[in-house]
Amino acid sequence: MGFQRSPSSKQKVKPISKENNDENGGDHSINARTTSNPPDSDTSDASYNSWMVEHPSALDSFDRMIKAAKGKKIAVFLDYDGTLSPIVDDPNRAFMSDEMRAAVREVAKYFPTAIVSGRSREKVKEFVELSNVYYAGSHGMDIQAPPRPVKACEGKYHTLVPGKKGNEVLFQPAKKFLPAIQEIIKELEEETKKIQGARIEDNRFCISVHFRQVREEDYSVLQEKVKAVLRNYPDFDLSEGKKVMEIRPSIEWDKGHALEYLLDTLGLSNPNDVLPLYIGDDRTDEDAFKVIESRGQGYPIIVSSTPKETKASYSLKDPSEVLTFLLRLSRWRKSSSSSKQLAQIWGIGY
Repeated sequence: MGFQRSPSSKQKVKPISKENNDENGGDHSINARTTSNPPDSDTSDASYNSWMVEHPSALDSFDRMIKAAKGKKIAVFLDYDGTLSPIVDDPNRAFMSDEMRAAVREVAKYFPTAIVSGRSREKVKEFVELSNVYYAGSHGMDIQAPPRPVKACEGKYHTLVPGKKGNEVLFQPAKKFLPAIQEIIKELEEETKKIQGARIEDNRFCISVHFRQVREEDYSVLQEKVKAVLRNYPDFDLSEGKKVMEIRPSIEWDKGHALEYLLDTLGLSNPNDVLPLYIGDDRTDEDAFKVIESRGQGYPIIVSSTPKETKASYSLKDPSEVLTFLLRLSRWRKSSSSSKQLAQIWGIGY
């Protein structure tokens, strides 16, 4: 298949300043949803502190991370929901703050920056409202990026479009599934219309079934209805994220592939002098974390206030810590650039 990543001949090495994590464990299938009473606070704190030993705070580790990045190019990749914006009951109101928008804008002045989201590309662009970043929607199945030489296996998925930075390319590897996606959406809307709180979101190349506002006793009914619809569509996969079921075409393409595609497109594919920095909070971001781990260079950062299985090397608790981290990153580069300029003016070696 054109999108299958060939096995790498490179040996996997440790991420910078961080030990390799164990392989992801646990059942990540749609049937893995469980509920439990809130854990004892002391036990919960101890568990989180233990987890933090393996996934230290990116804020506490910032100076060490930057020191290791000296002489290398940094590229920034950001998830949206739960990373740049809080998780909210109504997915249509997952707005990012003006402070976060300003921070992302500032980061993008100094580093190539992309938003990689499960939302449709157009929807996440409406939320972010920035023209100096690249966008990858539908879990990476809808990418807008600068043009580059097209590989034979990818050519039919590229469309040249005018952009504010000149011509840009839309890369859409799941284009042939669009008719079936629209059929599934219609069936899901019909089948779930009597389940209070259920929301069907059209993310263009994938579908989200939100159940954050669905009553606990109605969840199993909703789950079965979704499964029943998909039995007629064997070319689609069903998975679960944070209070959402995700329906995607069964192709070898995910956020990890999108990360590789964007690095290649931006001329940043050399793992020896490029550090991808990826911040995300969801299971779908794990595919990008794995790619960074396989490169042996880069910073996969999970956003979570509770312990979870992850391939990330570092952690941030919530979007407020993401904001602080991005502000520090841009200030560091701004300060570094100013120092270099002064050194050049005064003839000081830097």
